[in-house]
Amino acid sequence: MKRILSFIVVVLITTGVMVGTSPGLLKSLKLGLDLKGGFEILYEAQPLESGQQVTSQSLIQTAQSLERRINALGTTEPEVTTEGSNRIRVRLAGVSNEAEVRSMLKKPAELTFRSATAADAKKPGQYSKIELRGNDFVENGAVVGYDQLNKPEISIKVKDKAKFAEITKRLMNKELAIFLDDELLSAPTVRSELTDGSASITGNYTRDEANKLADTINLGALPLKLTEKYSQSVGATLGQLSLDQTIRAGLIGSVIILIFMIAMFRVPGLIASFCLIVHTWLVLAIFYLGGFVLTLPGIAAFVLGIGMAVDANIITYERIKEEIKSGKTIRSSVIAGSKASFRTVMDANITTIIAAAVMFGLGTGSVRGFALVLIVDIVVSILTNIFFSRFLLNLLVKADAVKKAKYFGVKESDISAL
Repeated sequence: MKRILSFIVVVLITTGVMVGTSPGLLKSLKLGLDLKGGFEILYEAQPLESGQQVTSQSLIQTAQSLERRINALGTTEPEVTTEGSNRIRVRLAGVSNEAEVRSMLKKPAELTFRSATAADAKKPGQYSKIELRGNDFVENGAVVGYDQLNKPEISIKVKDKAKFAEITKRLMNKELAIFLDDELLSAPTVRSELTDGSASITGNYTRDEANKLADTINLGALPLKLTEKYSQSVGATLGQLSLDQTIRAGLIGSVIILIFMIAMFRVPGLIASFCLIVHTWLVLAIFYLGGFVLTLPGIAAFVLGIGMAVDANIITYERIKEEIKSGKTIRSSVIAGSKASFRTVMDANITTIIAAAVMFGLGTGSVRGFALVLIVDIVVSILTNIFFSRFLLNLLVKADAVKKAKYFGVKESDISAL
């Protein structure tokens, strides 16, 4: 009786949470350029110093750097493309403050580290000599950590160790100020000669302030100066009607799958259907919490993950049916069938995760987005359609609530025939 009550409580609480949060969850999901549209910015690239030229390699590197920083985890899927010999087009979706994004992307070129000259001595707060520029730093080399007093600090790395050693030796116990354009961001004091090309910037920073400073230094490592030529709104490549039809087709397909599962496996099929709904809700919740932007490749990965979840249930329940047909008791059949199918199901999921991880590591843009969504989808599937579904089924089996073979879609004649 306790197990049946536990089953009912778990199902009711889970259902209540899903019903209560789903409307807000669906409204809060961010849609990608191909589903909702967004805005685009066209940049013109120029050398940081006179006499230099914009090469195809530096242009591509700049575009790649922009994409990595906008899409650090592969969840926003920006479209960053080079055009001609000196232009980069950036398309973004799911951005609430366009002005802030435009400002952030164009600022890095003016990042400088400056020291005070003799002439500046009479003017406190003046730093006229440029010691380092943004492109002197290693890309993504600025990282926020904590010092021994648990205060935020920014670790940085430069490309030229010898140059950095000379600067820090010359400016011992003097300030090396950090500027963005002509705005002073921070003025840390050099405490020692640094010969390994790395340093830590400390001060009375909050976590947010430290993150902003680290982001600014990382963005400053762009090899070219970017000047915005224009920006405009971008329409969705998939119209609202097509999106509605896609969602409708997905819902119809899901209903057919659920009916098939229930018809084939009866009680286990009913549990599997419930776990598939939980799986879908959990993935959408992760999309929301992780700030994912849902695009067509993301939807494709989502559907693929659901298909693998259905396969996992079918493999498991077919194995249980075979055990029942061999004459074993229901409880023994569930234990044996679950155990026999577990390795097969896990092998399939793990190999897919490995393949997706390789795609995420080597891919860019929508490829990374597809891979990340697939990984999340499969991990959630393992939790819901393997462990959670078996937990619910075992509650009913151990409570002797499903004693007959017909509850598993097995006819009595099939058992006697063997």
